[in-house]
Amino acid sequence: MHSTTLPNSAVASKSTFVIAIGVTIALLYFGRQIFIPLALALVLSFLLTPLVAAIQKIHLGRVPAVLIVLLFCFAVTVTVGWGVSSQILEITSHLRDYKTNIEEKIQSLHARKNAPIMQATATVQELNKELAAAPAVTAEAAKNRDQGAHTARPIPVQVTTPPSNFLQDLRTVMGPLAGSLETAALVIVFAGFMLVNREDLRNRMIRLGGQGQLNVVTQALEEASDRLSRYLLLQFLVNCSYGCLFGVGLYLIGLPHALLWGALAALLRFVPYVGTWIATAFPVTMALAVFPGWKQAVITLALFALLELTVANVIEPWLYGSHTGISSLAILVAAVFWASLWGPVGLILSTPLTLCLILVGRYVPKMSFLEILLGDAPALNPDELFYQRLLAMDQDEATNIAEAHLHDKGLTSLYDSVLIPALRLAEEDRHTDALSERTVEFISQSTRELIEDLGDRSAAQKSQPDDSIENAQDSRLARINVICIPTRDEADELVAMMLAQLLRQAGCAGARYLTLDTAEHMLDRVKEGAPSVVCVSALPPFAVGLARSLCRRLGTRFPNLNVVVGLWGFSGGIAKAQERIGPGCTDAVCTSLSEAIQQVRGFAGSSRNETPKSDARNYTAPLASD
Repeated sequence: MHSTTLPNSAVASKSTFVIAIGVTIALLYFGRQIFIPLALALVLSFLLTPLVAAIQKIHLGRVPAVLIVLLFCFAVTVTVGWGVSSQILEITSHLRDYKTNIEEKIQSLHARKNAPIMQATATVQELNKELAAAPAVTAEAAKNRDQGAHTARPIPVQVTTPPSNFLQDLRTVMGPLAGSLETAALVIVFAGFMLVNREDLRNRMIRLGGQGQLNVVTQALEEASDRLSRYLLLQFLVNCSYGCLFGVGLYLIGLPHALLWGALAALLRFVPYVGTWIATAFPVTMALAVFPGWKQAVITLALFALLELTVANVIEPWLYGSHTGISSLAILVAAVFWASLWGPVGLILSTPLTLCLILVGRYVPKMSFLEILLGDAPALNPDELFYQRLLAMDQDEATNIAEAHLHDKGLTSLYDSVLIPALRLAEEDRHTDALSERTVEFISQSTRELIEDLGDRSAAQKSQPDDSIENAQDSRLARINVICIPTRDEADELVAMMLAQLLRQAGCAGARYLTLDTAEHMLDRVKEGAPSVVCVSALPPFAVGLARSLCRRLGTRFPNLNVVVGLWGFSGGIAKAQERIGPGCTDAVCTSLSEAIQQVRGFAGSSRNETPKSDARNYTAPLASD
């Protein structure tokens, strides 16, 4: 009974989720007359919030500050809109004047009339006309015949027109601008209420989504507000500056209607990827239509290239980073999605709305898939990606991942952040029988070959030191011998191999590791090696108990030996790791290779005469660099 209930509930939950998404998309589409002004007002409120706050600092109330900002924005919009509209009307009235130049340029692009390709094209066109003409003649004759056979006197119909009201007359007078003006009026009203009552709206959103997770929702709203306000304000300023510079440049070139092209460039630059190209196509076409030659069109393209390269590669990365937190594919998909729902307005709003969805996915657990699908963060961590490629038997790509991390972070970070977590994932899957013997052998062998190769290359490059631990030579380490012993699995042996390699690079020439064997045989080899420090390598969670047992046997058999236990990647930190091992069992506990090297360095710096073994069990080497 229980085994069938759980899958059915999971299927029902997924079906409900899919239905909810479908209903939401349908509501956004069919209710676009309300949702479009609401979305525009939301974006506008984020954009104007810093201005309202700045005006409030001069001891004005919230309502007067909002009114001043809205009136200023309305005045600027009306002024620019009036100028742009007049220039559009002027262009339409001069279209006949541009016909001659356009025809001349089209003729100049045509090839010679007697060219073989042109002759073939003309022949195909003539054949198409002849083929299309015959069915047309037949259809016309049949139509005339039917009309002659069924000629009837038309019945007069009297249509009664209902009386119109003032709003209908106004819409008729305004024509196609009526819908835009209605949307603008709704946007102004919504934005005004959002700016005046923003704290109340924030508290209601927290109440709505913060039951049991008040801190999470508060953090999400704060980050969304700050991030969106800063991003939208900077983007607005950049695009307006871009449009002003583009318009001034076109005016200096001598192109008519520079205000129109500058405003169009500023507006279309909100459209990702294709907006700037569309905005440039219009003035280039105008230059071809107005001027007799090609010079002005080429200069216009050069101006666009100069501005776009400068703004996109210098100004925008300097102001608000080189990315918005949205992946490139997500920007394209979002642009298509919102444009399909809401038309051109959705295309302009696609990036801000997608950014809001990413923030929702970051802080609402059930919506986390949004951040994974839309965000620009890597879908897998480096250790997960490395392990995944080994699972796919792709040793080359796994090596490339390791090489990239090595180039950016260094060898110690590669071992601590990539290889050890990947080995831990492999051990967890192996102990649950999720991996075949062949896969386990491939993962171990590939990792061993990678460690050996990296060790050989690092040893050959000692002449190029850096600030990493593995290249920080310490003369104190040269005076001691260190043996790294595994606890129970080959993964423990691989980490011991990494630690011995890093210790040798740090200056401890006597550092070595033991291959996996029975505990008694490894203890005999420790006695033969006569080390000063023994590092026990244990990969949690399965090796902790055996590591504790091995430490006790080392302490009993070699009472004067310093023992360091490495619980690699232990999530609880050093304090919890020490608690798991137990008191009086070891001299030091560490959770990473860098900590282990610092612990060994601490033992190397302490004198035998100054630190008797009875006190060494309570000694913890400092983690800071000496």
